[in-house]
Amino acid sequence: MSGWVSEEIPAFAVVGRVNMGKSAVLATLLEIDDNELIRVSATPGETTACQVHRVVFNGRECVRFIDTPGFSQPVEAMREIQRLHGAGTPDISTIRRFVAEGGERFADEKRLLEPLAEGAGVLYIVDPSRPLRDDFLAEMEILRWTGRPRLALLNRREGSAGPDEDEWRSRLGAAFNLTRSFDAHHARFDERLRLLTALLDIEERHRSLLQETIRLVNNEWDLRREEAAETILGFLEEALTLRVSATLEEKDLSLPSRRERKAAELAKRYFGKLAALERDCSAKLLRIHRHHLLTADADPATYQGIDLAHEEAWTKWGLGRTQLSLAAAIAGGAAGAGIDIATGGLTHGVGALVGALGGGAVAWFKGGSLPDLRIDLRGGVKLASGEGRSLVIGPPKNPNFPWVLLDGSLVRYRSMLARAHGRRDPQQLEGGGPGFTRSFPTARRNLLAKWFGSCLKGSPNRSMEPEVFDALAESLREVAADNPS
Repeated sequence: MSGWVSEEIPAFAVVGRVNMGKSAVLATLLEIDDNELIRVSATPGETTACQVHRVVFNGRECVRFIDTPGFSQPVEAMREIQRLHGAGTPDISTIRRFVAEGGERFADEKRLLEPLAEGAGVLYIVDPSRPLRDDFLAEMEILRWTGRPRLALLNRREGSAGPDEDEWRSRLGAAFNLTRSFDAHHARFDERLRLLTALLDIEERHRSLLQETIRLVNNEWDLRREEAAETILGFLEEALTLRVSATLEEKDLSLPSRRERKAAELAKRYFGKLAALERDCSAKLLRIHRHHLLTADADPATYQGIDLAHEEAWTKWGLGRTQLSLAAAIAGGAAGAGIDIATGGLTHGVGALVGALGGGAVAWFKGGSLPDLRIDLRGGVKLASGEGRSLVIGPPKNPNFPWVLLDGSLVRYRSMLARAHGRRDPQQLEGGGPGFTRSFPTARRNLLAKWFGSCLKGSPNRSMEPEVFDALAESLREVAADNPS
């Protein structure tokens, strides 16, 4: 024997004909999107040898999956096993004899049956969109002869059922202990967990360890959600306290064109820093959820993040007008966000910032002194107290700004959770779809409004952070439960 299986550890051989999605199922189940670890390919025969993938928690192996070569000659192999056995129905002893004596003609079949001969259970992958032919029936019969715990998985590609699925289910039901459906390209966490639970249902010998594994998987997912909540909390604090400034020289005070150029440069710096913060937040979330092919942006140099110059961001994300009014009242209007519900406050982009300085703000440039200025996305100018030569651009004046930032993070988190690791196409993290903050409970909105207000003033309320963390973690739990598919 080759040592594929240990008595102490539940092991399952992932078996199926070539190109039925074996490796994709494993990659999604184990959250591996790296071809160096699990290669997912449309090329027939890509898996040519058994590969062991271990589920390990705290240094302890809990479950073992063995990716096997696909059947290549199942009908001929079935006949050879019958010949070796003679009269009656072949059993595991005959399978072991076939593995030992089958010859190079059945190299693939021998390699995939070797772990079963040592005691591994069976996870049999089929594509129900394919016609049910004799070679598939031969595979089922060979696997039935092993007598091992057997789970058949209908790998529904793109979620569609084929015309022969009922017949597939009928045949599989006669040869396997359980039959389940799965989509390796779209399965989310709850579906992966159901698959692990199905393995528990067929494997009694290692029941306690499988139960412990499922508990550990759930705990680890909770920890990831907490890490994600902490990441988003940190991003929001940095984004809402972000300020950029520039020192104005005497020439800047006297020449409108220089003032406008300074303002444009400063605005570009502000939005660049804001985009970098958002990109960094997305990248951290991707690492938490083990995504390598899903990226925050294909080209970080051109990353734009949330498009604050686009009206859709303000109409689909963030709070409604009434909600904003209530949130502003709760926050006490102390955030310095310039709340003005009546105007709507939709952004007009950087051009408006330059126009604001070239117009009404010019009157405040007097002699050699200049009050600190805060420029908002509506083109208005807010004077800060004190005098000096610094031009400061702080957070957008639009009261929806923190809520739009939060919605953007939640929408991207949803997109991240929907991406199955069995996919091998590089993809940019999407931020489309409706937001979540408008459906928040009132108490959560009030809590966040107070904390946002403290951040916008430049002095985040540290005593509120545990409650804010819990609110964000609960929001992420709700996002995970929001499954549009």
